[in-house]
Amino acid sequence: EMARAFNPALENFQVKGFDALFPTMSKDMMEMWFGKTFNRDGLDAKTRLLVTVAALTVLGAQAEPQMRLTIRHALEAGAKKKEIAEVIYQMSMFGGLPAMQKALEIAQKVFSETEEKSE
Repeated sequence: EMARAFNPALENFQVKGFDALFPTMSKDMMEMWFGKTFNRDGLDAKTRLLVTVAALTVLGAQAEPQMRLTIRHALEAGAKKKEIAEVIYQMSMFGGLPAMQKALEIAQKVFSETEEKSE
């Protein structure tokens, strides 16, 4: 919707696979944007990204491209797979079991993709 608002010619714009076009940011860039620069005395990039995973989970994991990208960034920022899974499990109390299940499915896909790339 945002892309269409900026450029009506993008009427047939497809988000599917869009996240593949944008690799994860470097750790330094994530820390600059999500950690030190905008919140010097607050959360580090890893914590900020885990909080974002939690929020996206509670929203019902309806924004799959954003969830996938955030999980990849969280891994790059040093989050462990178990930490990401625990954050998602915790959100089942707030977003419900279907939201948690969808978020875990997305996370599993990302984990599998990152394992394939590291081999």
